Amino acid sequence: MNVNKAELKISAVGPDQYPTGDFPELAFAGRSNVGKSSFINTMTKRKKLAYTSQQPGKTKTLNFFNINDVCYFVDIPGYGYAKVSKKERAAWGRMIEEYLTTRDKLRGVVLLVDARHDPTNDDLLMYDWLKHYEVPILLVLTKIDKINKTQRTKHIKNILDIIELHEEDRYVAFSSETGDGKDQAWKEIRRLLQV
Repeated sequence: MNVNKAELKISAVGPDQYPTGDFPELAFAGRSNVGKSSFINTMTKRKKLAYTSQQPGKTKTLNFFNINDVCYFVDIPGYGYAKVSKKERAAWGRMIEEYLTTRDKLRGVVLLVDARHDPTNDDLLMYDWLKHYEVPILLVLTKIDKINKTQRTKHIKNILDIIELHEEDRYVAFSSETGDGKDQAWKEIRRLLQV
């Protein structure tokens, strides 16, 4: 997809702040610093659309990005970040759960997992939770450029085996540095959004 327009519409913490209208939405989930913002920026060809940081835990709201006036990308706070109070983590959890379980415009979740490592318990819990609520999933394995090309197939197979990826769910090996997987990711995103 050729992105001509990509802009932050609103940062929301509850349903009364969600955008109105009929645009389908795709949420982006993953542990802190997995590369959600970099993925969104690469896909939209914008360097600073979604805020990137070396410091985990920067995203604290549901950030709705208007893409070409046809859909919203929704960046949600990363999970698994230890330096946030339990109270704040619980509030994030309620905000995210409310959005993912009640938003009728949500068409799926892009679940990002670092390809260099085995999925964390939080990754597995998120995948299982999304499956429980029958939310369509696109699994994106980030930072694939950091893995030697001869080892990639083995790494990918290992991750898919651990997650026990269901056959209806797709995956993309992706690098925001090199752009590897970008075309395939757009194909899968358009399939989920039906745009």
